[in-house]
This record gives sequence, C-alpha cells and structure tokens, in this order.
Amino acid sequence: MDHSALFIAQLTDLFRIGLLAGLIYTAERTRAQTGIIVPLLIGIAFIAIIIATTMPVAGVPALRAIVSGVIANSIVTAVLWLIWSAVKRRG
Repeated sequence: MDHSALFIAQLTDLFRIGLLAGLIYTAERTRAQTGIIVPLLIGIAFIAIIIATTMPVAGVPALRAIVSGVIANSIVTAVLWLIWSAVKRRG
C-alpha cells in the first residue's frame, strides 16, 4: 500500500473518527480540570499508536502507519473541533 492510499484510508476510517469524536467530547467536558491542548495531543498520539499496533496493515511498517495516523488524526480532530465549536456557538 502506498503512502497516499494509507493516508486516505486513515482519514476515512469510521472507527478512528468515532474515537476522535469521543476524545473531543471528553476533552471538552474535562476542560476546567485538565485544559484542552495536552489531552488532545496525547489522545491523538494514543489513538494513532493503538490503531497501528492492534490493526496493522499488511506491508506497511508500524512507524510509517503511526506517523501517518498522527497526521490523519490531527486533521480529523481539527475538522471535528471546528464542527463542535460551530454547533456550540449556534446553540
């Protein structure tokens, strides 16, 4: 699997998107106690590592899958965070 196919697969992975949505929800609920940046950064890295190690893609080195997953998670988290903020502002 080439890098672009791996990256697109990670961006459209519903399991990953669901975990990141839960991460944003949890980070928002615990914002007063823990802040927002550190929990999101740790969660983004944690989800990338867990998915890459528990569901490896044949022919893709683990480090490449983790780095690509961190980038994909960052993009998905940014999009979900913008949607969350827009909904929160509107309502």
